[in-house]
Amino acid sequence: MNAPLPPIEDLVACPHCDALHHLPSLGENERAFCARCGSLMVAPRARSFLQVLSLAFSAMILMAAAVFFPFLSISSHGFGHASSVFEVAMAFSDSWYAPLSLAVLMVIVALPALRFAGLIYTLWPLANGRPPWRHAAFVFRMVEESQPWSMAEIFVIGTAVALVKIGGLASISFGPAFWAFCCLIIVNVLKNAYMSKSAIWEAIGKG
Repeated sequence: MNAPLPPIEDLVACPHCDALHHLPSLGENERAFCARCGSLMVAPRARSFLQVLSLAFSAMILMAAAVFFPFLSISSHGFGHASSVFEVAMAFSDSWYAPLSLAVLMVIVALPALRFAGLIYTLWPLANGRPPWRHAAFVFRMVEESQPWSMAEIFVIGTAVALVKIGGLASISFGPAFWAFCCLIIVNVLKNAYMSKSAIWEAIGKG
């Protein structure tokens, strides 16, 4: 005789491949991974929250460095110039390119920064063993829904492609902001690896 299926409300979907799982009760230091794609689904709550919170703070610091420090330095025939992402965006703010400049700042600077700030707002009380702050569910939902529009990684890839095309015309050197963007991508990957969305939602719901 086949075992009865678990109630639908007890099933948890993998955030990456949407496979449904019935998660048993886990120990304090146990983790649960998706049987189909191997993605982390549930991590030890306190440690997971603290790790993601630390990475979010690190990302905010890296974001500030990536925006205001020199990004690239270009020199040719004895002339050189170094500029930051913020300076480049502001250079077009008084022309017909102002909407494009604003859009660039939004998707590569403002939106990633707001997502990390939202994570800090959501996880700070949870990592300290306190109930979630007001509107934590709304903030975390916005963090998740805005993820496809956060394009700092695309910006770095696009910059690398552009450098290949102009590399023969001038001498180019990377500034601190470029390496800050690269570190930001690594921090973001680690954040996604440590973050258990189901554990966060469960903690917000119980609060």
